[in-house]
Amino acid sequence: MQIVGGMTELEYAFLFTLRKVNSIELGDFKPFYNNLPVDPYIKGNYRLRRLSRFIVAEDQLVKLPHGYLFQSKDYNPLVGDIKREFAELDDALIGLNSFKNLVLAFSDSCKLHPEAEIGVHQIRTTCSPDNFGNPAPEGIHQDGTDFIGIFSVDRENIQGGETHLYTAKKDKPVFSKILNPGELLLVNDHDFYHFTTPIKPQTEAQGIRDVFVLTSPSLLTD
Repeated sequence: MQIVGGMTELEYAFLFTLRKVNSIELGDFKPFYNNLPVDPYIKGNYRLRRLSRFIVAEDQLVKLPHGYLFQSKDYNPLVGDIKREFAELDDALIGLNSFKNLVLAFSDSCKLHPEAEIGVHQIRTTCSPDNFGNPAPEGIHQDGTDFIGIFSVDRENIQGGETHLYTAKKDKPVFSKILNPGELLLVNDHDFYHFTTPIKPQTEAQGIRDVFVLTSPSLLTD
């Protein structure tokens, strides 16, 4: 059993857990990361992003109308207190069984109530020899939601990108791990802060880190 911060992972199991989602074919997702729009709210053009929201009704996904992402500055000092708008996820991506299985894995693992609203962020972070990529430019933070899921889709030509969980901002992390493709980290946002370290390329070529981040509630507003 993995030891995290002097405690076993089992002792924290009701607060965070790491699992493999075997019902997902990672190759299904990869083409949809090649046409992501740049996140216009982060300087540097190294982060690309789409966002949609769903409910789960009788094991089926129902896509909800377009909305705006909103977090207060208490949670996001970098881009808080503004309405952020992102392009919706590609309809062909939403139609994949692998995508449905990912959202259901998140909903089932968090034991969400029926028709709880789920936000799904599709994010690529890039890096080059001249520019590191920062998956968490806001620093160690909470999102202001109930549950968070971070699902690793791909890591290509990068080092870094280690995900940390903290019980307090100034404490040492109680969990530190590079999430490998296919791994889903589930976190109770009320009890933990999270952070992912910057990435840099292993060679002179570009590096990428592709993830889905799921939240419930979605933090989207009409």
